Amino acid sequence: MEDKREYFRVGTTLYKNVRRPLISGDFIEEKIVWSYEALRQDYGKNSLPEIGKYDGFCIIPSHIDYQQAYGTFLNQYEPVGHAPCEGDFPYIRLFLEHIFEEQIELGLDYIQLLYVRPTQMLPILLLVSNERETGKTTFLKFLKALFGKNATFNTNEDFKSQFNADWANRLLILVDELLLNRMEDTEKIKNLSTAGDYKIEAKGKDRREIEFFAKFVLCSNNEKNPIIIPREEIRFWVRKIKPVEKDITSLKELMTKEIPFFLHFLKNRKLSTQNESRMWFKPSLLETPALNKIKKYNSSKVEIEMASYCAEVMERLNLTGIHCCPKDLLDVVRNAGLKANLPQIRNILKDNWKLRSDHNSDYTFYSIGPNGEISPLDRKGRYLEVGKEVIDKILL
Repeated sequence: MEDKREYFRVGTTLYKNVRRPLISGDFIEEKIVWSYEALRQDYGKNSLPEIGKYDGFCIIPSHIDYQQAYGTFLNQYEPVGHAPCEGDFPYIRLFLEHIFEEQIELGLDYIQLLYVRPTQMLPILLLVSNERETGKTTFLKFLKALFGKNATFNTNEDFKSQFNADWANRLLILVDELLLNRMEDTEKIKNLSTAGDYKIEAKGKDRREIEFFAKFVLCSNNEKNPIIIPREEIRFWVRKIKPVEKDITSLKELMTKEIPFFLHFLKNRKLSTQNESRMWFKPSLLETPALNKIKKYNSSKVEIEMASYCAEVMERLNLTGIHCCPKDLLDVVRNAGLKANLPQIRNILKDNWKLRSDHNSDYTFYSIGPNGEISPLDRKGRYLEVGKEVIDKILL
């Protein structure tokens, strides 16, 4: 340990590289602030060790061509602690097939992009299941083992705090037991997922702008509402994880041993997808029943009632669309026992359904009676055309 001590100065501050022991028996390297007085006490003022000197810190993520320094700036991004080498990784492959199932190629693409293109924007990956022993937390720990100190665990409260210096410059932000049911929390994560720059702030220090490249991997036991996802949102990839059929003892340790082989595979694998959006994946590829379940839960009851009514009429009369005015649907919603007003109905039709009243003439609206009978009603006014494709998106 004595021979491995290393000191360096960044700006006017002295640091020391140390190896902090972990419960597992391993060590993790850290940089801690040191003092010249302590250095003189340890070595004597006439035999000080050589000290590296840098003008400041920079953050440049890279795994394959990692550089510790760029000119006179020290890279705060950490190297991956595994050297790729050829070999098999049966436990990692088995585990990832359990997590991604029919989307295994997309899952491999996601992890490969993290490794070979760390600055590429990627969707927010959310794993959900209300059952236990599914492997969600193990997946987070696997990513942590894969990318080391470039991945960090956050809590729900971390996103609400103004101080972010401990996570804003990482590759991966991992959150277990996610529960963010305020719209402002969702907006923060959504905006960060596509942010190119971000203000970093630590206690007692001024805020400064950094290049932001972090990706979010979230887990939750709440399948319905772990986070608010609006219907039109395309930045989330949600997967429901099934319970593990057969528990493998020491799976985490077995997978950790296979990481060098897995990295070699990622380095040489051909991606199954092409860059088709700012978050790489074509949004339609990431549509899953688990994502639609959350979106449906977050739709208002008034909107769902309006859409359900239209869908029932169209299905029973074999129509591809119906005509109506906002007042017609207001009566439908109120007859269902829901509180609503005309401006609310208009906003749903205009902002959510993207419909306009382009017609002002006679039209037919259909009423569903108490016994389920459908009756045509002749009306006149500025009506809208509600198509089946609009309703299908609402009801998912």
